[in-house]
Amino acid sequence: MELSEVVPWGRTLSEYKEMFSLMSRDLDKKILGCGDGPASFNAELTAKGGNVISIDPIYQFSPSQIQTRIEDVYPQIMEQVSKNHADFIWENIKCVEELGKVRMEAMNTFLRDYEDNRKSGRYINASLPTLPFNDKEFDLALCSHYLFLYSKHVSLREHIESMKELCRVAREVRVYPLLSISNNEESPHLNPVIEELEREGVNTSLLPVNYEFQKGATKMLVAKSV
Repeated sequence: MELSEVVPWGRTLSEYKEMFSLMSRDLDKKILGCGDGPASFNAELTAKGGNVISIDPIYQFSPSQIQTRIEDVYPQIMEQVSKNHADFIWENIKCVEELGKVRMEAMNTFLRDYEDNRKSGRYINASLPTLPFNDKEFDLALCSHYLFLYSKHVSLREHIESMKELCRVAREVRVYPLLSISNNEESPHLNPVIEELEREGVNTSLLPVNYEFQKGATKMLVAKSV
């Protein structure tokens, strides 16, 4: 896919569970969702009693402004998905039309929750590589569809600094996917980031996940500070 910039695109709690191999014990932890955008993950998990904070620069905007942005990019994304239909696994989601429906339902769930809870502290306007949190404030940080996916838009240095910052604020970090959106191949930043984290004393591993929509995106990066 060819996208000129990072775009808002919402995923569900069910997808987060599969993308990050989240067990019940994980969902009981204090979680940071990094780059969540208009995902319904925060709204759904909070409704189940979870403790999650989402950060994204899109949260500087009002609900109506975010909705307008979603409406602007939706046709572009759907066109790109249709054009690159063979780059995706159409099993859980059967077709492009169903994808659009699932994504819009997730984003509408987010918009309703965001409008009602902007001042709750669950949605914070912030972005990598600098986060407004204390050291090890979170048990688990999740970064979905930003790092590595947008390798053409985010430099290697920004990737390294972002991963170090995530490891600073959380005891464990999980990142998915690890493929670049532009060619469906492993991000060229992945191995250099792992090498830098290991030099910093961070344990890293690549673990399989029970989720694949982008073809070949079957692993997540897990980083744990010693």
